[in-house]
Amino acid sequence: MGDDATPKDIAKNPKNLKFKELEAARTPRSLDDVDAAVVNGNYAIEADLKPAEDALVLESPDNNPYGNFLAVKEGNEDDPRVKKLAELLTSPQVRKYIEDTYDGSVLASS
Repeated sequence: MGDDATPKDIAKNPKNLKFKELEAARTPRSLDDVDAAVVNGNYAIEADLKPAEDALVLESPDNNPYGNFLAVKEGNEDDPRVKKLAELLTSPQVRKYIEDTYDGSVLASS
């Protein structure tokens, strides 16, 4: 199933929970109308939620296939501009900015 799972794939539902699919950007606005929701971090932050505080569960950043990464066109790996960008993105200053700005709701790469 993985990323292609839908409510139709739920095999057992002993509590008879009702599931409704929504477009991801709409989930924060639905919180007053549901008991629980899965909200993508970027949409939660945009809706002034604080995932590090408000979430019941957070996905682990370890080996997370949805983490952000720097991608370059093949052959440009050694471009000095790309190397500088990679260096800046992983700098202590950017780490501090992420920590100060997102208060644990976004994690800098380790």
